[in-house]
Amino acid sequence: MLTKIVLLSKKKFKNPVLFTGLPGIGLVGKICVDYFLKQLKTEKIGEVYSDSFPPSVHTKNAIIELIKDELYAAEHNGKHFLFLAGPVQPSLDFRTGTAAEHYEFAEQIVAVVKKLGVKEVYTLAGINIGDRRMERKPNVIIAATNRKILQRFTQLGAKSDKKEGLISGAAGLILGVAQQQGLEGACLMGETNAKLIYGDHGAAKRLIELLVKAFGFKVEMKDIEREARNIEKAFEQLAKQFEEAEDKPPKDGPSYVR
Repeated sequence: MLTKIVLLSKKKFKNPVLFTGLPGIGLVGKICVDYFLKQLKTEKIGEVYSDSFPPSVHTKNAIIELIKDELYAAEHNGKHFLFLAGPVQPSLDFRTGTAAEHYEFAEQIVAVVKKLGVKEVYTLAGINIGDRRMERKPNVIIAATNRKILQRFTQLGAKSDKKEGLISGAAGLILGVAQQQGLEGACLMGETNAKLIYGDHGAAKRLIELLVKAFGFKVEMKDIEREARNIEKAFEQLAKQFEEAEDKPPKDGPSYVR
């Protein structure tokens, strides 16, 4: 089967823009897209199945179904926005998968959304800055397909990704394949810590705020603001604990082993 995309609607879309938010570092992209799905009036237009997904099924109320990602559509100000959401993407652990699966998945996604009229793609993700995330509010880092888009988002507050590096997984490959197919866009990454396996709502909040500026979405922010405050409070408590631990000498005296 490899990747199979089942479209559930024959609707024609006007200048659609695609946002992707699949699980990744800090779950930043997933939290962001899932929040938009709750806040906007959306319609499910497609289901994505793939052999590259974990070999398991989802169960709810004792009913099973194959694990899948989903495509949703929303209309705002006379323009359509598509959202790729879900619990999985191809595994980066090559003991259980291959690079070919990642490329095939990205190519199928791009091929389908291109047929739907998409010309702009924005992949939403997290970028690991380690323990520095505990010390400051997160920035949104951008890597774009061209300087025009780069300038547009840096003027809105995003920081240019000036270092040389790699964007792994669906967030990188979907955008890279899209560029190769003549589409434009950017990867927007909220600074986070890879240890936050349950999600970084603070980084996701900054990403949502940037997209609201860029596209004029009307969303209620109180829920994500509450979650963001909770995680920042947790960081403050951890930082305080670390400081207290450093101020207290070891019970057995100083250690010279480092």
